[in-house]
Amino acid sequence: MQRDEKTLWNQKYREHSHTSLEPDPFLVSAHSEWLAGSPAGIALDVAGGVGRHTLWLAERGWRVKLVDVSDVGIELARKNIPGAYTLGPTALVQFETADLQTCRDPDHEQYDLILVFFYLQRELFPALVSALKPGGFLFYKTYTVDQRQFEGGPSHPMHLLQPNELLRAFASLRILHYHESVQGKGVAELAAVKG
Repeated sequence: MQRDEKTLWNQKYREHSHTSLEPDPFLVSAHSEWLAGSPAGIALDVAGGVGRHTLWLAERGWRVKLVDVSDVGIELARKNIPGAYTLGPTALVQFETADLQTCRDPDHEQYDLILVFFYLQRELFPALVSALKPGGFLFYKTYTVDQRQFEGGPSHPMHLLQPNELLRAFASLRILHYHESVQGKGVAELAAVKG
């Protein structure tokens, strides 16, 4: 029986799991390194949950589309992100509930920045590249197989990257940063730009 991701994540959010609004340090450092001097653009926050990264980008003037499978997560994001960013003709934030396992094309050459944090769906990789504008950035961070040596986090292979898998998956982009770590958890992080 296939897992129902929407039900799973709705339950997690109802149980107050994954509710932090602190941005991941990798987003903060990558933004500082490659985007701080540039004008804010249009971003896609894939599996954005309660909106921690969307909020952080909106506070810096980015227009962000947050997509998540969980309608409970989206409702929490709506509550977490002030109305000044979400209302009216100048709204910086849009929300979309979507099952990314069935929605394979998040828009062709629409985004200056795509974020994917702690979500892995390999079939989506080509669509992410396609959705970036020329000169657009991809910031991606998720678990590797090394996570199995730690408590918590995923353990199923479909949610864990193999060594250098993320690097190979986005070889068509210019890789600016790639790092795998096992400090507290097994993760890989990648920053890349579309030529």
